[in-house]
Amino acid sequence: MNIAVVNQKGGCGKTTTAVNLSACLADRGLRVLLIDLDPQANTTLGLGVEANNGDGIHSLLVGEKEKVREVIAATGVYNLDIIPATLRLSGADLDLANAVGRESILKNKLGKVTKEYDFIIIDCAPSLSLLTVNALSAADEVLIPIQTQYYALEGMKLLFETINIVKSRLNFELSVLGVLPTFYDQRTAICRDVLRGLRSYFGPRVLKTVIRVNTKLAEAPSAGEPIHIYSAGSRGARDYGQLAEEILAKTGNEVSD
Repeated sequence: MNIAVVNQKGGCGKTTTAVNLSACLADRGLRVLLIDLDPQANTTLGLGVEANNGDGIHSLLVGEKEKVREVIAATGVYNLDIIPATLRLSGADLDLANAVGRESILKNKLGKVTKEYDFIIIDCAPSLSLLTVNALSAADEVLIPIQTQYYALEGMKLLFETINIVKSRLNFELSVLGVLPTFYDQRTAICRDVLRGLRSYFGPRVLKTVIRVNTKLAEAPSAGEPIHIYSAGSRGARDYGQLAEEILAKTGNEVSD
């Protein structure tokens, strides 16, 4: 199962979700590959991984590395591997401008390792660039984190238009796994109002899980650890554990023994 974590709006918790969902799935005995497709490389840094000599997803996409296994790195989390990013990825759109089948390069590369993992999670940049199109082409499902703040729905129409275009032209099997409310603080009226608005607007596409505001979630990346390791008893760990369980139920996956 390949899941792209997408929202062209920044600050909505995409990287936090990609890292902690991946780690919680791995903690449940599933083999997970996390791909950092954001030039900011926050997913890579947040797990304490360094891409040596520029190796990583960029070198795979542009053909400097032919085999995906050459760019897969281990993390400090059992069952969780990563394809890291570096700042070189910021030039990927130009580097791939004239490449044949440029929208499906990632999909074609991943085909050789898909069966080795139960989940492949792709963290996307806050844009609808060629990199994001590659992620959508390679994905089975799309997970959309949305901050429970004013302007939360800004850009959603364009995002769904992009998803529909990719589905009609490049990836007929693509579907939306769910909309994930993030940065929720039940003490504030705006968060409660936005959450009601999301459930009214998107209906059953909104997941039952809500990621609450939690300082431990903000601290964990500086330690290079996912939340369930950094602070196992925190509300952030509980929320992402619940998200992992909901994703497993929705996708019909079973936890390995």
